[in-house]
Amino acid sequence: MRLLDGTTTVDDLDAFLATLDDVAAATGTTVQAFDADYVVSAAHLERALDRADRAIARGENVARERAVELLCYAAGRRQINRALEMGVAEGEHRVVVLVDSPSGDEDDEAEAVELLRDHVDEAPVPGEYDAGAVRAFFDIGDAELDAVEGGLTELVLERVALLDVEK
Repeated sequence: MRLLDGTTTVDDLDAFLATLDDVAAATGTTVQAFDADYVVSAAHLERALDRADRAIARGENVARERAVELLCYAAGRRQINRALEMGVAEGEHRVVVLVDSPSGDEDDEAEAVELLRDHVDEAPVPGEYDAGAVRAFFDIGDAELDAVEGGLTELVLERVALLDVEK
């Protein structure tokens, strides 16, 4: 798994998503772009990818495409339309683009990242999330935040893990 993070301007969402799909098809990888405001850490996406792959292997996936299943897990939501809020939209955004080869081929992942560099102005963003947006999106209140030893990042990781339990 590789992450490409930075900023991008999406003038036409369908065209941007088609570019991601084209890169994925050309390299045999899964490519999914996330609004960086909702990504609390690289571990957040690693756990989501692990859980999505496990669901697919078990035949318990809700999405036909691996990238969409990944998005659902990262969002902690079974409803695809609700998970899409964590994806990109039109306008200028900080993004995290996850690239993963299902076969583990690092060369394919590197090639995909290179192809995507034309569409993302690189700058480090994981961990620079919008705490208010994350709390609202994952429905994390003060009482829950105060009750845990960790912080917001750990609660989001728990949401990702708990999606399996909610099935």
